[in-house]
Amino acid sequence: MRYFEAQNLTVTYDKVSALRDVSIAFDQGQIISLIGANGAGKSTTLKAITGLKRPAAGEIWFDHERIDQMRPAQMVERGIAMVPEGRRVFPFMTIRDNLMIGAYLRHDKPGIARDLDRILTRFPRLKERLRQNAGTLSGGEQEMLVIGRALMMKPRLLLLDEPSLGLAPLIVRDIARLILEINRDEGVSVILVEQNSRMALRISQYAYVLETGQVGLEGPSAALLDDAHVKALYLGG
Repeated sequence: MRYFEAQNLTVTYDKVSALRDVSIAFDQGQIISLIGANGAGKSTTLKAITGLKRPAAGEIWFDHERIDQMRPAQMVERGIAMVPEGRRVFPFMTIRDNLMIGAYLRHDKPGIARDLDRILTRFPRLKERLRQNAGTLSGGEQEMLVIGRALMMKPRLLLLDEPSLGLAPLIVRDIARLILEINRDEGVSVILVEQNSRMALRISQYAYVLETGQVGLEGPSAALLDDAHVKALYLGG
């Protein structure tokens, strides 16, 4: 069995299938991407993995343990952290307090202090504004904050839902570089959900193309960048 396996997932909303027989798998330390149009089932896949939406059928295994019947808090305890779409900061709390919320299940105070220092070193713009309310940050800075908050959980698996959404191209490049650095430097496996398919395929090793709730295509990301079907539908020809 591989480090992560979702086997034949079916997820429904009011008896309507959002996912049908979806299977994805990867090895420890990989970045994989899920690409596809709006409504294809990408975010629903992440909700199933984190316990926010229980599958109607199928199984999810993480590090040789079945997790699809667990509560979201149990997923966090096992090292699964999600950065949701839309940069959901706590706007009237300081940057420091937003980051510390990520450590709410931890009790190792020296480790928390070390991780906070490491994250602030990685995100110097946050360090400069540590006592500032999170709602005053730019979109790119808020995205860095929610990623930093997730890293405070000490994740083994990081789920990123549309991290480039609404950001300027220069900031998107910064976010892409950040994901690669986190994966390389901290050994965190990553599932990246993106409508910016070109960026997602460039930084991941393997990708799944979701089409109306099913896996329409999968393969090494470099190969999908050159695939005619992917080019036509998701890469602008």
